[in-house]
Amino acid sequence: LCWVMFICNHCPFVKHLKKDIAKLTSFYIEKGLASIAISSNSIVTYPKDGPEYMAEEAKKFKYSFPYLYDESQEVAKAFRAVCTPEFYLFKKDEQRKFELFYHGQFDDSRPSNNVPVTGRDLSRAIDCVLSGQELPFYQ
Repeated sequence: LCWVMFICNHCPFVKHLKKDIAKLTSFYIEKGLASIAISSNSIVTYPKDGPEYMAEEAKKFKYSFPYLYDESQEVAKAFRAVCTPEFYLFKKDEQRKFELFYHGQFDDSRPSNNVPVTGRDLSRAIDCVLSGQELPFYQ
């Protein structure tokens, strides 16, 4: 079970979720989830999204996962990631390669909509994989 997320430092949508992303990831790491975050933004356009600032963010928010910089944006293109935050959950059984199980949002919360941050969509998808169920909702 592996969770890949595309995030960055400057995005208001990511800023809105950072603490909860860190909490949710820590919770599921204890259940065997591997997790990685990737920033693919240009440091020419967004200097605060560069590796040195990423390291500061990872420390500040106590990220329990690697936070990597995709300078060429090749990884983001391979995933077809188009925004931040963007989440991909992969499942694997013993006989197959990793298979995309969920691609979507963290939850319905946005910086200006007053909906509480819960991680509902992503956590429901993870729980489905862990319990061997299919997704009961449309992504």
